[in-house]
Amino acid sequence: MIDSISLISGHSMPLLGLGTWQLRGQACKKAIQMAYELGYRHFDTAWLYQNQQEIGEILRDMYVDRSDIFLTSKIWRDSLTASSVKGQFQLCLDHLQMDYVDLLLIHWPSSEVPLAETLNAFMELHQQGRVKSIGVSNFDIDLIEEARAIAPISVNQVKCHIGDHSPDLQAYCQRHQVAITAYCPLAKQSILSHPTVLSVAELQRRTTAQVALRWLVQKKIIAIPKASSQNHLKDNLDVFDWQLDDAQMDLLDSVS
Repeated sequence: MIDSISLISGHSMPLLGLGTWQLRGQACKKAIQMAYELGYRHFDTAWLYQNQQEIGEILRDMYVDRSDIFLTSKIWRDSLTASSVKGQFQLCLDHLQMDYVDLLLIHWPSSEVPLAETLNAFMELHQQGRVKSIGVSNFDIDLIEEARAIAPISVNQVKCHIGDHSPDLQAYCQRHQVAITAYCPLAKQSILSHPTVLSVAELQRRTTAQVALRWLVQKKIIAIPKASSQNHLKDNLDVFDWQLDDAQMDLLDSVS
């Protein structure tokens, strides 16, 4: 069973999802199907990933109940004017064959379009019921502060893993009920050979990937590792029925 976190929007978001960056075509469909059958209910995509059509097709082919899944998409930085947001978002829905997404993010900040224009367009989509929760990605504290003054920001998706986790940003988001989603939660595998992670994994009798993911979800940080093999999908899911102790958490916090 995957634990969830309550968002400021009132919706619930699973603490573990499947990241789909660089998953395309039949490989993407196969990964989504395997993940769903194993118990994943949270899928993270974006306009930039060019895989929303495949995701929509496989979810339709599996006759998945829409209310059973949490779907995140993102608007790319070249489409942040009000009209471009609405146009790109409609294409996202068309590709996904959905009436709404659970979470819509500004994929990357842009200095070329006022943040208020973009977020007011997001708010319109929210008021229409086509976006359940609003969020941002790759925003620092100053930008989140600005965003929060305009719209209810539920999530900030950032690169976050053992050895690179921005404690000040974490503290700010926690204080203001902005959930953090960690992309690259395994640091593209590089953190998995770190001696500290290896030693904790040995003590826990877990894989280093499981330790890295457990460290995040134990902090109530949402993790979206990419995986395309059944073994990795299954292993990544197995992080909710055990705990790292306080000393192990502190040790992993200190990795740099």
